[in-house]
Amino acid sequence: MLNLRFNYISVMKKNKKKLNLGCGNKSIDGFIGVDKFGSPEILVDLEKTPWPWKKNSVDEVILSHVLEHLGANTDIFLNIMKELYRVCTNGAIIHIDVPDPRSGGFLGDPTHVRAITKDVLALFSKKENHKFVENGWPNTTLALFLDIDFEIIDYKIDLMPIWKEKFESSSITMDELNFAISHYFNVVNELKFKLQVIK
Repeated sequence: MLNLRFNYISVMKKNKKKLNLGCGNKSIDGFIGVDKFGSPEILVDLEKTPWPWKKNSVDEVILSHVLEHLGANTDIFLNIMKELYRVCTNGAIIHIDVPDPRSGGFLGDPTHVRAITKDVLALFSKKENHKFVENGWPNTTLALFLDIDFEIIDYKIDLMPIWKEKFESSSITMDELNFAISHYFNVVNELKFKLQVIK
């Protein structure tokens, strides 16, 4: 019985569908490459919905330097978020890496059409939306309006090398770094999020 259960669990893990959306030329083991251009495993324009995957069929998604290129039109961006929610299973993990909107990497690329920040992604969390309502904050409760729910379970920043070196060498304090992050350009290079789908 134990072996049968182990084999069943192994088969279930192997059958998990993982998508690398907007993969470009980068292939990642275990993930299906999807892009609008080039020679990915699946050619899909992510701005055109519905996507070709069934409801509740995807267990993990990578969006590495992709989301900032999508949805210059607000309705298209909201449709992308709804499709992401539709195709993902309950508990699915979504990895999102984006350039910090106050970095040269973001500002110097005319194909970057939308800033993605922690505040933006919080709009798609029902837990955060309820906080907005309870506190009387004016944030748009998109998760409640669209009936979707993405919980931010991890958030990291990648500092520009000069600021990383200053902080690691203790030439600036955490308070000074936080001040710099909130007041200056080109302090943070990249934002990294891990979201979990709640259904």
